[in-house]
Amino acid sequence: MVRSTIIVRASDALPLAASVDDEQTEQTLQEHKQQSKLIFRRITPNAEPRCSIESGPYTLHYLIAENVVFLTIADKSYPRKLAFSYLEELAKEFANTYGPKVETVRKPYAFVGFDTFMSKTARLYRDTRTANAASSNLDKLNDDLHDVTRIMTKNMEELLWRGDSLDRMSQLSTSLKSDSEKYRKAARNINYQAMLRKYAPLGAAAFLIIIVFYWRFF
Repeated sequence: MVRSTIIVRASDALPLAASVDDEQTEQTLQEHKQQSKLIFRRITPNAEPRCSIESGPYTLHYLIAENVVFLTIADKSYPRKLAFSYLEELAKEFANTYGPKVETVRKPYAFVGFDTFMSKTARLYRDTRTANAASSNLDKLNDDLHDVTRIMTKNMEELLWRGDSLDRMSQLSTSLKSDSEKYRKAARNINYQAMLRKYAPLGAAAFLIIIVFYWRFF
């Protein structure tokens, strides 16, 4: 399930809003909330816009939209596409409500009132059965949500302690897409060549028969 959510400005990691968590959740997720702050500091204009970062029993999912980072901490077993469907809902409502004000605010948690919408939406996504129903009703699970294969997944240790960067992840994603396109073109060429080898003799024979027929009767 979705445990906690925070929204920050991407350019300077200024906190804009956050879910109101109870004391037990605060204690349980203390380490992971610190990790989320490190993630915010790693984000650059070239960072991967969607990413899932595994850390112990939880996964930190983030989405970047219009210079705003939406990050949620969810159970590791919680489906990624539901987590990003949840973040998509937050991003859309946040843009409609506060979009023009994002660049002008100077104090932390200027949009604390957004917690009301976050709480309502989080309840819809509390478990996978309810979340699937909500996502289906919103036509987001299968229609509007971006292809899950385009969401990069990293391990927190690799990202934060071994020096791997979010920029590097973006470059890797672009490289994978480029290689995939090359393989598709190569496959099309191979299929075309195979078709020529299969049908070219038949075509040549048919053409020869037409010539002989034309020569004998015309």
